[in-house]
Amino acid sequence: MHTKTLVFLLLICSNLISIAQTTVGAVFDDGMVLQQQKDIYLWGTDNVGTKINVVSSWGKTAKTTTSKNGKWKLQLATPVAGGPHSITIKGSSSIIINDVLIGEVWICSGQSNMQLPLKGGLDGNFIEGGLDAIVNSKNDRIRFFTVQKNASLKPLDNIKGKWEKADPSTSGSFGAVGYFFAQQLEKVLEVPIGIIVTAWGASSAEAWTDSSTLNDLGLELPEKMAKMKQQTPSVLYNAMIHPLIGYGMKGILWYQGESNRHNAEQYEQIINAMVTSWRKKWNNRDFPFYYAQIAPFNYGKRNSAFLREAQLNTSHSLKNSEMVVTLDVGDCTQIHPSKKTEVGKRLSYIALAKDYGISGYDFKSPSLKNYFVEDQEITLTFSDRVHLNKNVDASENFEIAGADMIFYPANTVMTSPYHSDQKIRVFSKKVPHPKAVRYGFKNCVLPTLFGRNGLPVSSFRTDNLNSNE
Repeated sequence: MHTKTLVFLLLICSNLISIAQTTVGAVFDDGMVLQQQKDIYLWGTDNVGTKINVVSSWGKTAKTTTSKNGKWKLQLATPVAGGPHSITIKGSSSIIINDVLIGEVWICSGQSNMQLPLKGGLDGNFIEGGLDAIVNSKNDRIRFFTVQKNASLKPLDNIKGKWEKADPSTSGSFGAVGYFFAQQLEKVLEVPIGIIVTAWGASSAEAWTDSSTLNDLGLELPEKMAKMKQQTPSVLYNAMIHPLIGYGMKGILWYQGESNRHNAEQYEQIINAMVTSWRKKWNNRDFPFYYAQIAPFNYGKRNSAFLREAQLNTSHSLKNSEMVVTLDVGDCTQIHPSKKTEVGKRLSYIALAKDYGISGYDFKSPSLKNYFVEDQEITLTFSDRVHLNKNVDASENFEIAGADMIFYPANTVMTSPYHSDQKIRVFSKKVPHPKAVRYGFKNCVLPTLFGRNGLPVSSFRTDNLNSNE
């Protein structure tokens, strides 16, 4: 290249850099909610070597200087819940972010059952109580940021979306599960609630996991997008999680799993690795991860109970994680069940108890505690008192098998129903020497077992556990 031409191009580039303006990440905008009493991160771009000064209306300040690539990032201490506040950012130019509330922030991620809005889906899916929720939604203290769907083979620095206040004119587009969660928290805590929804229908867990983590798991990484972008490993992490890393929040809500039924045996490992990597990137190694178990649906030949089992196992193996059981709010003819109020509220019961100190109630579904193989029956015990729904024949859900592992419908008898040593005996004339029991272990389930708190017991099986003969 000719020397004069090179000099000319360098001058042009220099001028372009010098007229650059101060920017902030898209999630930092008017109407945003910031996590209270936390050193939250703010970030953006400007000219190289530019001093960035941040002043908040609550009296806290911070400053930094842009790096060699023109990026800047700093921490700002937030006060107790309240507002509205403003934040002024001064660099090559000035930015004022107005109407900032301080409160509790949660990120909602996953696939279509997290993405599905209050107004219902394009495929005709509706939300039970959605119309009433929209009409009565006006509440300045509930605010949503919905991340625009995007996929990338490389990590991105920014997203598209905007903060919106709960109002009949806006709430219809809010993710229903996140909305009912936020509504309950705002009502109980009486503080602003910010919800960031970053979800994509039919997405796989691998798509939300960074490439390094997948490499460590020995999973193959793509060189190009798959036909279904949202099932390409790492691409949703790159485009819809990576740009949010560092945003101050309390925890993650997750509703996903349908797209991983084909590799249910790997799901627990993938989710545990995904969450662990997110926690490291947020520099918060134990933030809450609460999630909904996929609901019953007629998936055909592939039994989704194995995926539900993997999700149940995750609640035991992953630190500070809890699962909402959804056996009673599914629809075997509808992959997007309409009962989202129950899912959102059940997630809120967990958060209110574990993260906000609200006591006096049990937020968990009872789970299988132990089982004993006896002469001609198997006895089950549970973590808490349970009852059998008399409106559903127990033999529809309870199955028993011998050494041949052929399962038959089983009879059940509850012993000591009003005492702490309550047990359920499971037996069948067709299985004189039983070895294993399964409960609700099929695609379509009308649950039989519930806790005294009204929450359903998850499907389970004993043939993957150590016997107590």
